[in-house]
Amino acid sequence: MAASGCKGRLLSFLDYKTEKYIVAKNKKVGILYRLIQLLIIGYILGWVFLSKKGYQEKDEAIQSTVITKLKGVSVTNTTESGVLIWGPEDYVIPPQGEAVLFVVTNFLETPNQKLGYCAESPKVLDGLCQEDKDCEEEKLVVSGHGIMSGRCLRRDENSTGTCEIFGWCPVERKYQRQSLLTNAENFTIYIKNFIQFPKFKFSKSNILETSDVSYLKCRYDEKLHPYCPIFRLGDITARAGYSFTDMATFAGMFNIVPTAISLGSGLALMGAGVFLCDMILLYIMKNGTAYRERKFEGSQQSAGGTSHEKTSLAS
Repeated sequence: MAASGCKGRLLSFLDYKTEKYIVAKNKKVGILYRLIQLLIIGYILGWVFLSKKGYQEKDEAIQSTVITKLKGVSVTNTTESGVLIWGPEDYVIPPQGEAVLFVVTNFLETPNQKLGYCAESPKVLDGLCQEDKDCEEEKLVVSGHGIMSGRCLRRDENSTGTCEIFGWCPVERKYQRQSLLTNAENFTIYIKNFIQFPKFKFSKSNILETSDVSYLKCRYDEKLHPYCPIFRLGDITARAGYSFTDMATFAGMFNIVPTAISLGSGLALMGAGVFLCDMILLYIMKNGTAYRERKFEGSQQSAGGTSHEKTSLAS
């Protein structure tokens, strides 16, 4: 008997299992399933695509052996900070580098920040409170801006407050979409590259060997100055077929690969709704035994042919 049982379990491992669909006419579970689907679709469209821009491809690893240097001055005038002058030391990271170039075209402005005590941002869930005991002293606020002081700051007794923190105050405000360094497209970039073939004792650079001191005071022009190594940022993006203003505000573009990945991962969540509703039907509903009997059944091929069965359950 033991050998027969082991043989049966071994043979059952080779069985092929296929899906079977049962129409369960249960309005409550049906409504729950549709609500889950709507929530997932809203997550895909609202968060993955609109908020996180899951349809865009972003360059995460730029590789280059080009030496670059930027020049240009921009002026910003905001109500918080007034008039500010921006030079390369402010908007280029690093000011002069190899194989990489990063130009700041937008920034998050939180003026007059200093170390002190202030209210945590109401957008930080771990910083919300109803009374002082919700703000444990010297506890770090998760995803927040400092450590709790032990006080709960509320406008009145009926409102939800935020914990007082010690950190850089005031905390950062909401990000602004408009490009603040509007003059950035007029910045110029000096590009110098050099290549050498030691085996052939040959080297070449894009900088002309000339005694003309005014040579590097030029601006690249396809007809007038074709060998000038100084380019305008706005002209570079225009030649690539893109708008500098759009790139300065949004630094991504549409691509089918990240779009397919984002869409596929979102649609995969649909299976969670099916799983949840199956668990409710099979193990929580009072007639779950009947559902299980119809959902899980064995099928064995016989010489006499096959039989077909269609079932519909109503509650």
